[in-house]
Amino acid sequence: MAYWLFKSEPFKWSWDQQKAKGKAGEEWDGIRNYQARNNMRAMKVGDLGFFYHSNEGLNIVGIVEICVESHPDSTTDDERWDCVDVKAVCDMPEPVTLKAVKANPKLAAMSLVTSMRLSVQPVTEDEWLEVCRMGGLDNPPTC
Repeated sequence: MAYWLFKSEPFKWSWDQQKAKGKAGEEWDGIRNYQARNNMRAMKVGDLGFFYHSNEGLNIVGIVEICVESHPDSTTDDERWDCVDVKAVCDMPEPVTLKAVKANPKLAAMSLVTSMRLSVQPVTEDEWLEVCRMGGLDNPPTC
């Protein structure tokens, strides 16, 4: 099992919209970056990810779970692009800001800090636990 971070601009797809999809989840579609696509191809059902509001908010607001592994992205006929389906697991009690992540020396190597533009990123277990701690999750979900 592994951990990930998914970036979304809230005016396009917000955490509230994700939660509204319930247990069925929703395709994480529209990704047109090879590295992000390859990250999704590596995901397994049950992997967990942070839901990050980019551009507006700049914070981690929730946790999602992979509920369907990599499959063709329904928003294109181009066979190069895949997506996964994710479902909301829980809110982050206290959203974790990008500023707080960057200020934490334990997260200096986190992809959110080093690969700012990548929309789907890996997260290490130590990073996962630290961000969950920062967000007030006393008993964070783990893989």
